[in-house]
Amino acid sequence: MNWADLDSGHCSIARAADIVGDRWTLLILRDVSRGIRRFDELSAHLGIARNILSARLGALVANGVLERMPYAEEGRRPHQEYVMTPRGAELLPVLLALIAWGDRHLSEEPPVRAVHNGCGHEVRLVPTCTAGHALTGGGEVQIVPGPGARRVDRE
Repeated sequence: MNWADLDSGHCSIARAADIVGDRWTLLILRDVSRGIRRFDELSAHLGIARNILSARLGALVANGVLERMPYAEEGRRPHQEYVMTPRGAELLPVLLALIAWGDRHLSEEPPVRAVHNGCGHEVRLVPTCTAGHALTGGGEVQIVPGPGARRVDRE
């Protein structure tokens, strides 16, 4: 099958990138996963304009990646903070892969380390096939059309 015959807009990477593919969105997800969950804290930590932050948070909530949760501090009016949904938590390996790639190619020394809460050892991503074979290089993987692939209608 020729890849040019398939609808590239129906690709899972394209659809995921529509939701999480911009810089601010990835940085918001990074911070929320680290425990920075309140609008003002996110705005200050990221140095992002409030209107852009509001738009990105709204899109992440609308797409089921984040959820708004109410909180109240004594003597203050109620506010909302943002937490990862189960769908959002599934993006952790993506964030870890970006950290690993950035550490390998863009940093003298890793600025952060991901460690397992249970034992304190560093977390590594090791892709495997469904038979359990560890994949060590890009040449070991071939992307093939799946059951959801759609042909381009050229009429």
